[in-house]
Amino acid sequence: MAAVMVAGFLSLTAPTASAQSTVTRFDVYSPSMDRWISNDVISPAGGGPAPTFYLLTGVGGGEDGISWFNNTGVRDFFDDKHVNVVMPIGGKYSMYTDWNADDPALGRNKWQTYLTQELPAAVNSRYNTTGVNALGGVSMAGGPVLDLAIQAPGLYRAVGSYSGCPRTVDGLGQMAVRSMVEVLGRGNVHNMWGRPGGPQWAAHDPLVNAEKLRGTQLFIATGNGIPGPVDGINSIPAIAGVIPGSALEGITQLCTAALQGRFAQLGIPATFSYRPEGTHTWGLFEADMRASWPMIAGAIGA
Repeated sequence: MAAVMVAGFLSLTAPTASAQSTVTRFDVYSPSMDRWISNDVISPAGGGPAPTFYLLTGVGGGEDGISWFNNTGVRDFFDDKHVNVVMPIGGKYSMYTDWNADDPALGRNKWQTYLTQELPAAVNSRYNTTGVNALGGVSMAGGPVLDLAIQAPGLYRAVGSYSGCPRTVDGLGQMAVRSMVEVLGRGNVHNMWGRPGGPQWAAHDPLVNAEKLRGTQLFIATGNGIPGPVDGINSIPAIAGVIPGSALEGITQLCTAALQGRFAQLGIPATFSYRPEGTHTWGLFEADMRASWPMIAGAIGA
């Protein structure tokens, strides 16, 4: 394994058994958070510059060992595809947003800045990229990936949202956010966006700001809470015993249906996928990511 240090970036490169792709642990210094952030990167072999697909994980931010890289077959799936896949490790309970203030429990969170400015600049410097990007996220990240596309217009040509709740300002949205930040993370949402339901909450609500997603290719998927073969054996535990996976997926279905209704009102094209089965499991998440790939690949030229 070779270690490379270039302009503030540290990478550990380990070629896979296949000649088609390389897996790298890429550490990037974040000035906004004053710390190093690790990222798992799958990069294609040869063939010229490739677009980049950023994949965000769930409530533990991958810091708990639960992630796309560890719990799915992403390495095999992307092995023969002409794309850089970047999977950040970090952001637990953060909603992948910039917080107003440091939090006693969760520290400093400036994930919007990291994901839309610091990380893309580092990736484009270190890897052979075209500068064309897509973004995907699951569970806690399912809403924030849409918000990040809203906050950074033009950065992502396509977004995949898998089993998330893309709303923040209404009662259901506030409940979803607070369950992750406060109940699980022991953080204070006032340090994030101020008063719950206030202007900043509305500014980060994909339902409220749906018009700003027009022109972005969108794939938004959910199960329905009924266990089935798609769940496979890659299930994740109920969230701290608070919400069983079946109930959680039922909530994401409600959130997804509300967003679809809003898009229909505005005439915004998007692909919505409702499976007739599926609880909050990595089997479901991976199946939906794979289903979204043809649309995402077409949008970014992968």
